[in-house]
Amino acid sequence: MTDRIPQRNYYGKALAELARDDPRVVVMDADLAGSTKTSDFQKACPERFVEVGIAEQNMIGIASGLAASGKVVFASTFGIFATGRCWEQIRLAVAYPRLNVKICATHCGITVGEDGASHQALEDIAIMRTLPNMVVLCPADAYEVFQATKALAEYDGPAYMRMGRADFPVITDQDEPFQIGKAKVLREGCDVTLVGCGQMTAFCIEAAEVLAKDGISAEVVNMSTIKPLDSETLTGSASKTGCCVTAEEHSIVGGLGSAVAEALAESCPVPLERVGTMDTFGESGKPDELMVKYGLTTEHIVDAARKAIARK
Repeated sequence: MTDRIPQRNYYGKALAELARDDPRVVVMDADLAGSTKTSDFQKACPERFVEVGIAEQNMIGIASGLAASGKVVFASTFGIFATGRCWEQIRLAVAYPRLNVKICATHCGITVGEDGASHQALEDIAIMRTLPNMVVLCPADAYEVFQATKALAEYDGPAYMRMGRADFPVITDQDEPFQIGKAKVLREGCDVTLVGCGQMTAFCIEAAEVLAKDGISAEVVNMSTIKPLDSETLTGSASKTGCCVTAEEHSIVGGLGSAVAEALAESCPVPLERVGTMDTFGESGKPDELMVKYGLTTEHIVDAARKAIARK
């Protein structure tokens, strides 16, 4: 995990390839094309790029119209604007009619850093996964974002994909296809299951390595699709290890931890510990320092794993 690449860089790279390969694709942005990297598509295919300015609700409305006419629309802005400011438009104009709009948001999570609470989307997974018909993705790294973007172009229906701002560790194979709705076991284990999404998946791998030094065998699951959740892989792992830890750069309320808790409660009730922000807003600061302050580190996952094992 020596390489660190911003996820949005490979989102832009995937869009540029789609500009060449798929004439159905239209890309939209709300005055942030340089930050979201949709500018890569704009350079490759300006005639299918729509800049709406600081008018996110209008972007979703226009996107729904384009999708209704047969286009595959990627609409991008920062996560806090994409999900909070546009929620009603997404609900009624995209999710309800099940239109082919992909809402791909960057700058999610506490690692937005110095921009502070107003720009740190810690609730976006919760907001989006409540919507019927909505697929919700949180890829682990830049390479997985690239493959997920390609998969979204082929998927017929509404979807939300979240990406961070900071450089993320690279842990996946650049050429491995992305399958919506399928989790992947990255490391086999028998004592505890560590389920991660986003950059926290890399921290789960690191936590498993720390635990191994003490003779604890941790299984690591990359749950990059939050909805539909891969309950089969989750329960298969949890039934083997007997306890579970979730890790996300998002509130534990309504996010990955809640989704996993719901699935386990229904079919495989085992001790569960959740690592994420604890029902709080963020604050301005350096990303790495905020991750420590808000409990989003390898060490916090290790501690949670020990607690979960003790509860078995």
